[in-house]
Amino acid sequence: MFADDDQPKPKRLHEIGCDLTFLSAGELEERIAVLHDEIARLEADKTSKTSSRSVAESLFKSK
Repeated sequence: MFADDDQPKPKRLHEIGCDLTFLSAGELEERIAVLHDEIARLEADKTSKTSSRSVAESLFKSK
C-alpha cells in the first residue's frame, strides 16, 4: 500500500554534462567504466531489437 515514490532514489554515479572539475583521475576512471557498461547494454538491446525486426520483416514480405 506504500507508493514507490516514498523510497529514496539511488544517487546516479554520473550525470551527463555534470561538472568534472573536482573529480580525481580514479573517480573519472570509475565513471568511464560505468558509461562503457551502459553503452554495451544499449548496443546489445539495439542489436536484439533490430534482429527481431529483421525476422518480422522477412515473415511479412510478399513472395
